[in-house]
Amino acid sequence: MKNPTNRFKAALKAGQHQTGIWNTIGGNTVPELLGGAGFDWVLIDCEHAPIETVEVLPALQAVAANGSSSAIVRPSDNDPALFKRILDMGAQTLLVPYVQSAEEAAKAVEAMRYGPLGIRGMAGMTRATRYGKVDNYFETASDELCLIVQVETLEGLANLEAIAQTDGVDAVFIGPADLSASMGLPGQMNHPDVVAAIEKAFARLKTLSVPFGIMALDPDAADKYIALGSAFTAVGVDLVMLADSVETLRRRFDNA
Repeated sequence: MKNPTNRFKAALKAGQHQTGIWNTIGGNTVPELLGGAGFDWVLIDCEHAPIETVEVLPALQAVAANGSSSAIVRPSDNDPALFKRILDMGAQTLLVPYVQSAEEAAKAVEAMRYGPLGIRGMAGMTRATRYGKVDNYFETASDELCLIVQVETLEGLANLEAIAQTDGVDAVFIGPADLSASMGLPGQMNHPDVVAAIEKAFARLKTLSVPFGIMALDPDAADKYIALGSAFTAVGVDLVMLADSVETLRRRFDNA
């Protein structure tokens, strides 16, 4: 059988905008719900959520059950051992946090590739190979893998061109929250200075013809960033949406 097509990567190459949602609640029920909600992609977050690596496999299977959404996994760190396990589970797209230099980007690329171009360890009986059924998986794996690096500090922005042009980097995600902290404005993602830095980063990446994305939970901000060329935009976080819904429901019955 052929290596499954990475629909997220194909859409990036085709210049199609993709709307996504963040999964931070562990288990397989919520990823399955999100995967069937009509979003183009679901990000399984192992960096800022209590989702351990062992939970990634059932989450990937849950997202895939509906067949309409692509799964992206954010490992907790730029760690080759984590990449190896998550890729063997069948993840095709990784979002790597806190990349601040071309050297760190190259480290991530190396962990995505088999030798002699990289250091990803080989294992045949994995979900990635469809348990040995994918023809020539080791020769073709890279064709359907997608690496997104997350730039979220002033240092990262200073090295943006070098990071984005690292061979093997498919896209750049601008992290507004950590960027706001790096700028001395923690949590103020809509501060004019933070927004200006994001917009300048977008313009620089557009000049390089490198796809870029962002998270924007404010719908107006999301619309603005999409208009500025964001290729993949996260517009919601499951736990945030749950908390908001619970609060709204409680307020509805405050005087009951």
